[in-house]
Amino acid sequence: MELAGVAAGIATARDHADAAMRHRALRRKGGQVAAEVGLRAAVASAALEGAHHDLEVVRQGAVTDPVMQGALRVVGALDGLAPRWQTAPRQVLARLHVLAASGLVADDALGRPVADPVVATRLDTLMGLVAGGTRVPPLLLAAIVHGELLNLRPFEGPSGVVARAAARLTLLSTGFDPRGLIAVEVGHLSREPEYVGSASAFATGTPDGLRSWLRHYTAAVEAGAAEIAPIGDALLAAA
Repeated sequence: MELAGVAAGIATARDHADAAMRHRALRRKGGQVAAEVGLRAAVASAALEGAHHDLEVVRQGAVTDPVMQGALRVVGALDGLAPRWQTAPRQVLARLHVLAASGLVADDALGRPVADPVVATRLDTLMGLVAGGTRVPPLLLAAIVHGELLNLRPFEGPSGVVARAAARLTLLSTGFDPRGLIAVEVGHLSREPEYVGSASAFATGTPDGLRSWLRHYTAAVEAGAAEIAPIGDALLAAA
């Protein structure tokens, strides 16, 4: 929080999220908005994993690509997994991998972290933070969860899908985005070169690297929050 621009970025992202969640469509069509956000988030997460598909084609159910199908399964499960994320994060993380990687990795690898003592130690530390080992703002915790899982790649297969879902669960379970209305993945995809570069910078562990990632993450949240208005407007116009 003391790194230059981080606290201000978090506060600005929080303000953007709060403003977006006051959209009038959410009073009558909140469920539909959340469903559309989830679809866009899944398409964006799959694209960041290298599986690019047109949103409308995915909406029609015409895409059988296993990465895309895994991303859809993950997004569909987030609401049900959120209540357990802070109490049993390891179990939830394993479940995310099963959902994301089925059909992509061997069955005996599903839900099982790679056998690496360094990964195991850092994963233990991270899960301790998720389970209440820190009082930092939810947005900061979500960014750290995301960046650390991207860096560790603790599972075989589409580990980026798992990392992005874990970050979304952090925002859901901490109350930052309790209805799952912020398509952060869309924000990452809209700034993909920055996403990739700042994730690599995060992996260095340097102050500059951490600041780069955290500032990207808050900007992605702002971009994700900006998706709510056009989705809501379209639903109201169609009513």
